[in-house]
Amino acid sequence: MARLPALPQLLNRKIYKTGQTRGADDDVIYQNRVSRNSTVLIPYELWDQVAFVPEGEEGFERGYIALIKPTDYFQNPNIQQELISRNLVLGQNALIFYQLRSDWDNYNPERLGWVAANSRESPLGGSYVARVAGTTAQGGNGDKISRGFNTTGMKGAGIRLFEYAPQSKIEACRIQLEAVFWMCQDSIEAATEFGMSLENANARKLGILHTAGVTGLLDMDRLYRARMIDRHGVTVCPLCLERLSGYGFFNRMSQAMGRQVHDLTITEVNLFHIDELRYGVYNHKPYNLGWGHHHCNVVVKDSGIEDTLTWMENVLKNNSLLASG
Repeated sequence: MARLPALPQLLNRKIYKTGQTRGADDDVIYQNRVSRNSTVLIPYELWDQVAFVPEGEEGFERGYIALIKPTDYFQNPNIQQELISRNLVLGQNALIFYQLRSDWDNYNPERLGWVAANSRESPLGGSYVARVAGTTAQGGNGDKISRGFNTTGMKGAGIRLFEYAPQSKIEACRIQLEAVFWMCQDSIEAATEFGMSLENANARKLGILHTAGVTGLLDMDRLYRARMIDRHGVTVCPLCLERLSGYGFFNRMSQAMGRQVHDLTITEVNLFHIDELRYGVYNHKPYNLGWGHHHCNVVVKDSGIEDTLTWMENVLKNNSLLASG
């Protein structure tokens, strides 16, 4: 296939970032904005409910680490047998994860002579990892405790399990998401205003729509039922169902007077998971990712569209009752 003309840099970066995880700061165990096929972290207490790979996959592409609470490890006389039955080995694919100061005080790994882990691949280089928040409480050492995966080149042990997607799904989602951008009524105008020639914009649009079609990513009925387009094949926001403008992929959010932030990078249109990311399913997949208004995305958060619509219905009902008397 002939190489397609390049997208405007901002749009290309926006589509590329859909294959990355959400942000994470240094105080948590997760990596910050890395590929969704990175090492996954699985809470041991949820192991039996969620420790399975996506359908059709043989395993996690970069492995997994089970995170075990200190109390689950030290207070369970059968823990070794349980770990064996689940093919888990401390220091190989499992770690003790300290988050509570009481656990750190009661089962201090340094007193046990343990070493903090420093590798995401087996062997992990240690038996534990710690992220204990600092405290100002009197009568004790309130310093923050951060052990393992806290150096410049090794920040974070892995990603949240529910954010995982194999590389094949990441690439398919990017193709479909770009196709959905081109289905905005003014996508050509927006692309040309932000750097593409008219000829290149048309060539890119036709090429991506063709690729999406031959790879099964352009089923119009599925896109409609997924709330990604309307009945006329035009891109809409999955929550409010208003048509999206191609310019919204480039334009920065408007800011309230007197509260402007000079380095704001949030655009009017952002990635939108139709069914929310949550434990027990892998929802970063084709026909579940659309584009939506930033404000609509903020409203939905991690609740999912259906629950959000039910909540909004109740809000309107309560306000109509107030208005009527």
